[in-house]
Amino acid sequence: MKVVLAGTGSAVGKTTISTGIMKALQDENVQPFKVGPDFIDPSYHTIATGNASRNLDSFFMNEFQIINSFERAMKISKSSMGIIEGVRGLYEGISPISDIGNTASIAKALDAPVVLLMDSRSLVKSAAAVVLGFKALDPDIRIEGVILNKVKGQRHYLKAKESVEKLANVPVIGGIPRNEEIAVEERHLGLVPALEKEKINRNIELWGKIAEEYIDLDALKDIMKTSSKSAVRDNKDKAIESMEDNGHRVDLSIHEDEFNKEHNEVINLEVTNGSAPGKLWKTGNKTPLKIGVALDEIFTFYYKETLESLEDNGAKIVPFSPYKDEEIPDVDALYIGGGYPEVFKKDLSENKSMLESINKFHKENRPIYGECGGLIYLSKSIDGLGMVNAIPYAAEMTPKVQGLNYVVARSNRDNLISEKGDIFRAHEFHYTKLNIDSTDDLAFDVLRGRGVLNNMDGVSVRNTLANYIHIHACSCPNFAYNFTKNIAELD
Repeated sequence: MKVVLAGTGSAVGKTTISTGIMKALQDENVQPFKVGPDFIDPSYHTIATGNASRNLDSFFMNEFQIINSFERAMKISKSSMGIIEGVRGLYEGISPISDIGNTASIAKALDAPVVLLMDSRSLVKSAAAVVLGFKALDPDIRIEGVILNKVKGQRHYLKAKESVEKLANVPVIGGIPRNEEIAVEERHLGLVPALEKEKINRNIELWGKIAEEYIDLDALKDIMKTSSKSAVRDNKDKAIESMEDNGHRVDLSIHEDEFNKEHNEVINLEVTNGSAPGKLWKTGNKTPLKIGVALDEIFTFYYKETLESLEDNGAKIVPFSPYKDEEIPDVDALYIGGGYPEVFKKDLSENKSMLESINKFHKENRPIYGECGGLIYLSKSIDGLGMVNAIPYAAEMTPKVQGLNYVVARSNRDNLISEKGDIFRAHEFHYTKLNIDSTDDLAFDVLRGRGVLNNMDGVSVRNTLANYIHIHACSCPNFAYNFTKNIAELD
């Protein structure tokens, strides 16, 4: 059983409705998923269901990886019900005409039915036109239901429902009324979870009650039963055959005529992948290792699969808090992921013993890997407040976004996580900038995206590597193998 909850566009209430449905069906052991490189929405899903939400992304993953990641998550949670929240509009991706990075690509790979979520303000007959357009654009997408959001009242709901069902031939399984309380709470979705924990818990309880009251959950479950296991299995077998025919390299290309030539040449680059057929990432390291991972209220941005890929290569994950702990634990390496160090910069700066502990680890040439928030925490300072100073450059917050891209990168030298010439995919999203004026210490050429400076990223100092880009285990299948191998060789 599975379903994709997709929007007609952004800001139609996808996260509120999706999380509410997950909460309402919590007792049936829901396995949640989020399309795209998102960290915030999965955190709500996880709270609502008690199961770790997983990301599915056709820029990061080929079709085999999408299918296998889905099945793997369902098996781990022992769930028979997968609910997938889409990203933006159903068809929005990195290209105006291809499916790379969009929700539709996930629905097709998994042969999952789609329930379309629509802002129905001022729409009656036009609501049917919208649904008809979404159905007609891609006949391989099975739109099996519609949920109308922000309906004015019962009369409006019944008229719009009749329009969609009779003219577009799609059942309407819910209508959520306009509610200022819900609308206000929706605007808080982007706030820092660490600062809003109690409010988020209250919101999720509210969203669950709204889903129970205004959505026909039995009809939704009937829709979820319409997906075909045989179609998914056929897709998976074809994907494995493709990997075998192409030397196990992950091909995430689009057709030559689907985009401009310069862009297409970058998108067509194959991700370096040393994994065996039928495996999501490369494994092989057996040396027992301990990796200290910064996990607390501040550092929260980790893909579950990335940590699991390290465990599959002999690593034991040892959580620690740069915020609360006095020093790092007894470990062989550190992994400091993304989060909100710029929000908690004063608290982090005042924890001198932790800063000194990490700096000492760095000076001993022990392996440290940082991503985005981890990069600026490892920097000299954030807005003048002292940080670890493993990366000898100052960071600062800016009023405008500095990087918001899917990334294709190539290693220009051997480093902690990759070998020279390796190509991998990632994403970047940050408002901070690192005041660096030289590319001498930068290990990655950013072929798509921005990076730290002059389309380069990956600040490499001693045995510390830190970058703005976030890596998923499927977008860089050799990451965990290389990282653990390099740790073991230093011991």
